[in-house]
Amino acid sequence: MKARIKWVEDRSFIGESASGHKVLFGTAFGPEGRTPGPSPMELVLLGTGGCSAFDVVHILEKAREAIEDCVVEIDAERAEQDPKVFTRIHMHFVIKGRSLAANKVERAITLSLEKYCSASAMLAKTATITHDFVVVDTAATSTT
Repeated sequence: MKARIKWVEDRSFIGESASGHKVLFGTAFGPEGRTPGPSPMELVLLGTGGCSAFDVVHILEKAREAIEDCVVEIDAERAEQDPKVFTRIHMHFVIKGRSLAANKVERAITLSLEKYCSASAMLAKTATITHDFVVVDTAATSTT
């Protein structure tokens, strides 16, 4: 895997993945505190949530569960001293679908965080990662 980072100005950078996707990122700079995009650490957190969401959707689809939506809300804390690594990460999953089995949702999340998600495996070296979830049954709320 390869990537390229190009300094734009101030504390702004453009990251380009080997697949050609670009993202503007940086941190606040100057008297106005302009932030051009997410910070590098925000990108790490977003990547971790994306990694796990991808796994959960994939696992539930393979289990033939009627998943319709997956949202991961993340709350994290970082160390106060440099390097300011993540020390605590809580992931709250909101999984929507038709008559989803809660035990299968729990299994998918656990498999992601403990086996498949490379990002959470790396972050678990410095952070305590916890999770919870809620299942929203869209079959119960639909009108027929």
